[in-house]
Amino acid sequence: MENRNRTEIATLGEFGLIEKLTADITPTNESTRKGVGDDAAVLHYEGRETLVTTDLLLEGVHFDLTYVPLKHLGYKSAVVNFSDIYAMNGTPRQITVSLGVSKRFSVEDLEELYAGIRLACQTYGVDLVGGDTSASMTGLTISITCIGEGIAGKIAYRNGARENDLICVSGDLGAAYMGLQLLEREKRVFAGEKDFKPAFDNREYLLERQLKPEARRDVVEALDKAGIVPTAMMDISDGLSSELLHICKQSHTGCRVYEERIPIDYQTALMAEEFNMNLVTAALNGGEDYELLFTVPLSLHETVSAIPGVKVIGHITAPSLGCCLVTRDGNEIELRAQGWNSLAEE
Repeated sequence: MENRNRTEIATLGEFGLIEKLTADITPTNESTRKGVGDDAAVLHYEGRETLVTTDLLLEGVHFDLTYVPLKHLGYKSAVVNFSDIYAMNGTPRQITVSLGVSKRFSVEDLEELYAGIRLACQTYGVDLVGGDTSASMTGLTISITCIGEGIAGKIAYRNGARENDLICVSGDLGAAYMGLQLLEREKRVFAGEKDFKPAFDNREYLLERQLKPEARRDVVEALDKAGIVPTAMMDISDGLSSELLHICKQSHTGCRVYEERIPIDYQTALMAEEFNMNLVTAALNGGEDYELLFTVPLSLHETVSAIPGVKVIGHITAPSLGCCLVTRDGNEIELRAQGWNSLAEE
């Protein structure tokens, strides 16, 4: 956040800051009738269901500015909201951004944060239509609300999984968690050293998965093209185990997931070995992958398996069978929600 040309936020005031950050934003979605600049945004949907989600990110809890660049933070803050809309089989259209900012941040710092938010909006075709700013005594707070649309009959909830449905995931799992472990290790080694150079060589994929995740719009579009409406779906933010248990609880089912089918990248495996961590545990409980976890009827096995980047990892069972991981040697281990929980006791 160091900047030679530092402009204090107080010199602009709240409305001056908002105008500076949003002056040249032009809405691109037809549903955006009025964006930034009034008491409220005006949105219009005809014949579509409206989807709304919100995320709150707190400095020191959800991100560490020692190693998270502000532009990356802005991009990630927006994308994780887009991911929630895609996880409902919908399309994100607008966001509002609210910030709590302490005096250690300058106008240039917030412009860098907004550069990331605006890049995410441009990449995914989303309009920034409003928000709020306030002083903070505890660092940086980011709250983003995303509004999207979905077609009636095609929205995917968590409670629609049925016995014998296939369990599918996109991409690979555990990389974001390993990226976080790498960043935390280098932070401890850094310890304020002036000419410190972190050991990130050949670990770029892990860092990108942690610092600049992407929402799986491509998978939602591929499912639609294939004529598939998931019976249940959510994104993997807190870990595969936690999300599977959410789906099974709300759908009143059990599940079987096979260890050998869980997709894991080679860099993730190498990093787990270096940290002497259990690779499968990292993939099950790491979180922040923002991949899609969804279920489809058994009859669609060939169709869903043909979609690039999607892998069938198990199936839904009767609730009496519980929720288990089937290991490579055929043993069954009960799944537990061990993903990250910001409200858990230390």
